[in-house]
Amino acid sequence: MKKYIAEFIGTMTLVVLGCGTAMLVGCDAAAGSGYLLTALAFGLTIVAMAYSIGNISGCHINPAVSLGVLMSGGMEVKEFCGYVVSQCLGALAGSGILALIFKLGGVTDKTGGFGSNGLGGVNESAIAGLLVEIVLTFIFVIAILGVTSKKAAHGSFGGLVIGLTLVVVHILGIGLTGTSVNPARSLGPAIAAAIGGKTDALACVWVFIVGPLVGAALAAVVYKALENSKK
Repeated sequence: MKKYIAEFIGTMTLVVLGCGTAMLVGCDAAAGSGYLLTALAFGLTIVAMAYSIGNISGCHINPAVSLGVLMSGGMEVKEFCGYVVSQCLGALAGSGILALIFKLGGVTDKTGGFGSNGLGGVNESAIAGLLVEIVLTFIFVIAILGVTSKKAAHGSFGGLVIGLTLVVVHILGIGLTGTSVNPARSLGPAIAAAIGGKTDALACVWVFIVGPLVGAALAAVVYKALENSKK
């Protein structure tokens, strides 16, 4: 149960700080600063959570990461299901907190949808969006599997490496899909946006569930094959 609580808190924090930053500063690539601040907010939150709850749950705070760990033999199916439920509930809670803060404070949401993901950057192409999410999640998850391997020579810098990798994938992905690489992070804000009146918020959310899960599965298969070939 402690692991599930840790995953709930971690995912809630990721949504509050990552999506909250996007809502506050905007993610216009032309402006630049908001774009980079959002990328840093997501990455640095991962760093903070890795060093705070990592020793409790492993700090997945992402169903795609949990799937990669499951396929790599790092957890059981029952535990995986508990992680995913906790992560999705945490994302919903984080979105609820943002809704309260922005509504009570009268602050403008510059994303127009609680930092939810969209396909505007790829001209509304679901196929292009899927490809972006598959590739970015593959890069993110294979980095995590490598850093968390028992043979990795990273010392105590694993959390920093993972966080910086998330920053990098956000720098490319924000202008294309808003960067999900995390089904829970996409689902929570999309539901909050739909409740808030944005009727199309859930229309393409499937892209940000399927894409990251496929990317994570591919990363697990490739990493396992590489590791076995090394042996």
